[in-house]
Amino acid sequence: MTSEGLRFPNGTTIAIAVFLAAMPCILPSLTLASEILVLATGALSCTLLLGSVGLLSFGQGLYFGLGAYVSAILIRDFEMTALAATIVASLAGCLLAAAAGLLIVRRQGVYFVMLTLAFAQMGFFLALAFPRLTGGENGFGNVPRTTIAFGQFSLSNPLLLYAFLAFLSFAAFALVQRIVASPFGSVLNSIRYNESRSEALGYDARRFKLAAVTMAGGIAALAGAMNTLMLNFVPLSAIDVETSERLLIASLIGGVGSPLGALIGASVLSAMSDFLSPIWPRWSTIVALLLIVTVLFLRDGLLGLGGVLRRQGKELPNG
Repeated sequence: MTSEGLRFPNGTTIAIAVFLAAMPCILPSLTLASEILVLATGALSCTLLLGSVGLLSFGQGLYFGLGAYVSAILIRDFEMTALAATIVASLAGCLLAAAAGLLIVRRQGVYFVMLTLAFAQMGFFLALAFPRLTGGENGFGNVPRTTIAFGQFSLSNPLLLYAFLAFLSFAAFALVQRIVASPFGSVLNSIRYNESRSEALGYDARRFKLAAVTMAGGIAALAGAMNTLMLNFVPLSAIDVETSERLLIASLIGGVGSPLGALIGASVLSAMSDFLSPIWPRWSTIVALLLIVTVLFLRDGLLGLGGVLRRQGKELPNG
């Protein structure tokens, strides 16, 4: 993460709040705005791992799917309110991530990446193997529109639904901003750049990485619960590896140097899906090209595009 995150609240926090408040006014539909919130919150979990501690995970879809299923079951079968269901779903994501993290953080590099992918695949096949619990290929349906809390404020109102999702998303972004600004975040950043030196200074790198993995799992599960509130349905694809890829791509395209990058990447991907998919079925090709350009030329993602243009502008007179 950038040094700008060493203060809280900061410009990024304010920018996120303004953007979330403005989306219903500048986008053609509340559905698109809600989709951006869900994707941005899920991508934030990847940004926390990759941007703060340098951990590349292909397993965030596992926690996203868990949060989606847990919240759906609690709302449909136990008649929980939306707030209670999202809190429990987030805690479930934290617990599963902590359990998986005990094994995953023992490895580094490509072995860490492959373990996250293996856990994600295992979660998908478990969901497929227990259709009575998850609905299997048919998905988990008949999730009613519930209230936010205490039987008040029904989410059948689209604007109220967006406002609640925006509140949850902003809470997640503010939490990550606070983590980055804390001494804990500074230790994570030092582990990212030089794990051996951090351990020489007395920090247990595994414990810090486990904490980051746990929090990221909770955030991804929160995004899954938000997806359930938006759709009133949990498709099997919610726990697919493709979901992990989508969250990671949004984070990379936007830029992992700041939580704001997750929001930018999610906005671009969701807008492309909404506007291009009806025109061209192979619109994902453009996403692939954008990812290639970002990785090769925009190391800070679209968030760093302004800085790249400014540097090139200063170099032109010297050419």
